[in-house]
Amino acid sequence: MSFEDWHWQLENRISTVKELEQYINLTDDEKKDIEEVSKKYSWSTTPYYASLMSTNNQECPIRKQALPNKNELFDPFGVEDPLHEEEHQPTKGLVRVYPDRLAFTVSNQCAMLCRHCFRKKFVNMTETYITKDNILESIEWLKENSEIRDVLLTGGDPFLNETDWLEEIIARLREIEHIEIVRIGTRTPCTMPQRITPELCSMLNKYHPLWVNVQFNHPKELTEQASKACEMLSEAGIPLGNQSVLLKGVNDDPEIYQRLVHGLVKMRVRPYYLYQCQILHGTNHFRTPIESGINIIKKLQGFTSGFSVPVYLLDTPYGKCPMSPQNIVYRDEKSVSLRNFEGKIWTEPNHMPGKETIR
Repeated sequence: MSFEDWHWQLENRISTVKELEQYINLTDDEKKDIEEVSKKYSWSTTPYYASLMSTNNQECPIRKQALPNKNELFDPFGVEDPLHEEEHQPTKGLVRVYPDRLAFTVSNQCAMLCRHCFRKKFVNMTETYITKDNILESIEWLKENSEIRDVLLTGGDPFLNETDWLEEIIARLREIEHIEIVRIGTRTPCTMPQRITPELCSMLNKYHPLWVNVQFNHPKELTEQASKACEMLSEAGIPLGNQSVLLKGVNDDPEIYQRLVHGLVKMRVRPYYLYQCQILHGTNHFRTPIESGINIIKKLQGFTSGFSVPVYLLDTPYGKCPMSPQNIVYRDEKSVSLRNFEGKIWTEPNHMPGKETIR
């Protein structure tokens, strides 16, 4: 095996200061922070993702996403389960909030433990391991609940499963007549693009309609290897959407975020969601005001293609709630006035049903 093999990447994941120092220089304070935070929160990153880190710059957006920070220990507002997922589980592994769709956790493993992950206490933990029996039990539940038409495979990361086992899961879902759509959420094209192999893509190509959502948060992650991974998935006929997370000091600058979405569409990845960072314990240093995200969307509208503008939203225990700039400035029974990207106001006739029509 070599650096370009995904199994090698997993077997050589970095989880100690000594291993990390093969890629970057660390100050004594950084070493101390990593050791201290590790007592509460585990961490790991792939050699590939570590190779993207700036050698000396502590403000590197790649380092911030992957390496423990002392601020994780000081969070007066954070909670352990911001989405109350434990309250929405008909079986171990299924999380249902909506009437017709749900998330199906098929792995608790990730290539890298992102510092902003809202399942930080779940990923890569021995006690949260998802067994084959857990998965089969969830599939049986899905068979008996015909209102479910859309299943999102999540984790952890579904692509951390071996291809044969992942295929068995997808094939069993495809046998359920009322399941119309299967989606997969993965960050491997960003943190371990070596996982996107011809074998994986050939397998996935057999089970359309299939959708894949990825997560890139900063332009620095849009490497040649990542682009190749996304290209292979696209060539297998899979539509790709990006779900990024708004992170202070990483991508909360409108110019940086515009570079990100422009780079994504060049890779045939449509910007899909921009998530507000969850009020998860240990993420206080990442969280921005809601106004920051609304401002980013405002700065994108009119200055890039419409399909390059993601939906900015907050995920809540009651579902996803979109948030956007308020373009409607006034409306009444006869008209609506809207503000465009340059601040100009346009008034459009908008006659409400049952009201007299102007001739």
